[in-house]
Amino acid sequence: MSSSISLTSISPKAEPAVPAIANASASATTTSKPKPCCVCKDEKAQRDDCMLFSRSNDPTSDCKPIIDQYKTCMAGFGFQI
Repeated sequence: MSSSISLTSISPKAEPAVPAIANASASATTTSKPKPCCVCKDEKAQRDDCMLFSRSNDPTSDCKPIIDQYKTCMAGFGFQI
């Protein structure tokens, strides 16, 4: 009861398309800018704290220097707010 399987019908030269796509996306990721959530974290935290805990009737004007600092930081990474 011996059976022989012929492997000649399998082509060893067949290459899947997935690695080419993975390589293309990996190179695109390294050259793209970071996500907005991942930059200027300290400035964002200061801005949020100022806006949330401001006792002013107009927290935007009260926190303007901190907001401007955050906008400048984000602009340095290419984000316009």
